[in-house]
Formats: sequence, structure tokens, C-alpha cells
Amino acid sequence: MIDTPDTYVRERATEGRKDLRYPAAPAPLAVPVYDNHCHLEIADGEVGLSLQEQLDRAQAVGIAGVVQASGDVESSRWAVDAAESDPRVLAAVAIHPNDAPTYAEAGRLDEAIAVIDGLAARPRTRAIGETGLDYFRTEEPGRAAQHTSFEAHIALAKKHGIAMQIHDRDAHDDVLETLRRVGAPDRTVFHCFSGDAAMARICADAGYYLSFAGNVTFKNAQNLRDALAVTPRERILVETDAPFLTPVPLRGRPNAPYLIPITLRFMAAELGIDVDELSAQIAANTLEVYGSFA
Repeated sequence: MIDTPDTYVRERATEGRKDLRYPAAPAPLAVPVYDNHCHLEIADGEVGLSLQEQLDRAQAVGIAGVVQASGDVESSRWAVDAAESDPRVLAAVAIHPNDAPTYAEAGRLDEAIAVIDGLAARPRTRAIGETGLDYFRTEEPGRAAQHTSFEAHIALAKKHGIAMQIHDRDAHDDVLETLRRVGAPDRTVFHCFSGDAAMARICADAGYYLSFAGNVTFKNAQNLRDALAVTPRERILVETDAPFLTPVPLRGRPNAPYLIPITLRFMAAELGIDVDELSAQIAANTLEVYGSFA
């Protein structure tokens, strides 16, 4: 069973970070929600939290479950094992766009996608993700492999009838063009949405879901707040992308699903609506995308 830190796939870098303590828990939400996207296979903090500890902390503040996202074969297998070990976890499996060129250079991209295909057939796997395009970390020579991988993952989501979580960094136009050209899966989620209000409207009109992470609280992220403001309530999701993107005022410290209430309360305030109302809507949206956690 995956429940101890020594089963982590990798560790988050500590360079330049001054406080590696996990923050105190925020006040619980009255209406439970779900973390749309996290990476609990990554060890972080002075003392790593086991999967059980992560989920228990989250449940104590009103986070009923998490979608464990993946980026390579190893983390995808970890995600499925985690989901099959605890009913509070659902799995998303994929080859990350920044990893696709590495697999391609080794002549193993097709093999890796075949593994994802097999894992996608497991009943606790409810999404292909994260997949997409990243022009920030991958330069021109590796982008062909990203496109090949992205289109293969779209096909897998359709084949298995499950959702897809998109990673889109500095590649908005090409991601949207690809989805238009090949056809998006019925339930398409922009994980850690990074566009502006205009892009949010395009996504909403296409029926996509927009998932907002802790960076919506950052001072320099007005584009995300503008996007949130124009996104239909029935298309909004919330996530941590833990252990990354810890919300203000805790930036730089380890992130975890139990910190979702901070981001969600910020979002409710931005939208001028009751926290319970937003929580209920996001919970319903999450179940619409992924199905029941039970």
C-alpha cells in the first residue's frame, strides 16, 4: 500500500526556499470540495507526509477527495496504485509534454503511450493527464514530439471515455487549435488555467472546464482573476497542483490538498459569492467531470 514517504517517485527541489514547514491547517469548509489536480508522489517539506496523512489532513478541512495527476510511466503507475488503495483518490495518467521529447529521443514514446493506454482502462483511472503543450521549457526541436504525444493522449481519452487534463504553458493558440482540429474529449479540463479573460471565454464556449490553482491569489496574476470572473460557474474547478503554487500568504512553503480552502475562499471573494455556494458548485462540477469517488 502507498502510505509512506519512502514510496515517493521524486522530491521537490529545495534551493532558494526558506521555509519548508507545512503550514497550519485553514478553517474547514462547510461544504466539501475536491482537489482537481495534485502530485502527491512528490516528496516535499522538512518531514514528508504519507498519502494517508495527506488525505486525512485534507478530509479534516472539507476536501473529500483528490485527482492524482501524472507525468510519466512511473508516476502514472503510482497514481493508479494510490487510487486503488484509497477511495478518496482518483487517477489521471499521462506522459507530460515536457517528458514526451525525452521518451521520443530514446525511441520509447509509443511504448510509453501504450502503458498509459493500459492504465487508462483501470476503473479508478478517470482522466488522461496531464497532457498538452509547453513552449516554456521545451524549445522547437522537442515540440514535434509534444504534438504527437498530445494528439495520442486525446485519442486515449476518447477511447476510454474519460476526461482529459491539459497542461498549457505559453502555448495557448496551438493547444486550442489542436483541440479544434482533432476534436476535444467530451470532458476537457484546463489544469492550472493560465490564460486571460478572452481565452476563458473561448474555452467556456467550447464546453471546457477551467481549473484554478493557488496562483490565482498571486499579486501578478490579474489575468487569472479576470479569467475567473468571466468563467461560467458550472465550468469552474479548483486545484492545488501540490506541492507547487502554494497560495498567498504562504508562497514558497509546501503545498498540499488541505490548503484548498485558502484558494477557494479567495475565489469566492473575487466572485462576490458565498463560499458554501461556490463549494457546492465546484463539487458538482468535479463529479460531473470524473464521476463518483466512491
